Amino acid sequence: MSARIDLNADMGESFGPWVMGQDAALLEVVTSANIACGFHAGDPDVMAATMKTAVARGTGIGAHPGFPDLQGFGRRRMHLPPASLRALVQYQLSAAIGMARVAGGTVRHLKLHGALANMASEDEAMARTCYEAALAVDPDIIVMVLAATAQQRAVESLGCAWAGEIFADRAYNDDATLVDRSLPGAVIHDPDHAASRIVAMVQEGAIIAESGARIPAAVDTICLHGDGATALAIARATRAALEAAGIALKPFDGRR
Repeated sequence: MSARIDLNADMGESFGPWVMGQDAALLEVVTSANIACGFHAGDPDVMAATMKTAVARGTGIGAHPGFPDLQGFGRRRMHLPPASLRALVQYQLSAAIGMARVAGGTVRHLKLHGALANMASEDEAMARTCYEAALAVDPDIIVMVLAATAQQRAVESLGCAWAGEIFADRAYNDDATLVDRSLPGAVIHDPDHAASRIVAMVQEGAIIAESGARIPAAVDTICLHGDGATALAIARATRAALEAAGIALKPFDGRR
C-alpha cells in the first residue's frame, strides 16, 4: 500500500473569454497542476495567471503539451513526423518553463494531453520521441506517464525520472488504457464511486479495470479533472476518502 499519493489536475485550459474547468477551486484540492501550453487550450494570459496561483499555493507545476487542435481540445488524433513531434513538445515545454520562472516557480514535470497521450500510451516509439524531446530541454524533468502502458515502458527504457498516473473519473480497459470517451461508462460521474475505487487502487497498487481485472501498477499520482458537472465533487470526495484512509497527500518525487 502507498502511504502517500499526489493529486494532479489539468488546468489553464481557458481561452480568452471562454472558461474551461474550475481551476481556482481545484487548486485547493490538488498537489500538482498540469498547465496547458497554448496548443490544445490556454493562452498566455491564462497560463500566467494559473502559474501565479500555483506558485502562491505551493502546488507542483507541470507542462501539459498537446496537439495543435484548439477546436477539438486536443482530443483528435493527428499523425506527425518524429521531427515535428519533437519540436511540438519542446516548444510547449519551453514556454511553460519560461512562464513558470517569471511567476517565481519551476516546472517539475511533464504530462502529455488528450489524443497525444492516448496515442503514446499505445505506441512506445512515439512516447519515447516525446519524452526524449522533453529531456533534451530539461534532463531532470519528471515525466508523468499513464501507468502500465507503453508510456511507462518508454520512461523505463530511457532511465529518466517518472511518476505513474491513474484516473479518478475514467474507466479502464484490461490493457490499462482508458476506455474511449465515445463509449458508455467511459467517464465516471458518481463522486462516491470514483472515490472508493481510487482508494482501492492506491491500497492495492493496481488499476482496477471495468472487467474487475487487477493490473499491477506504479500508482504515484491521481488525475482529477476540473471540467464537467461532477468533476469538482469527485475531486473533493477523492481527497476526503484518501485522507480518511490514512493516505498522505504530497507531490511525487519521481522514480527511476
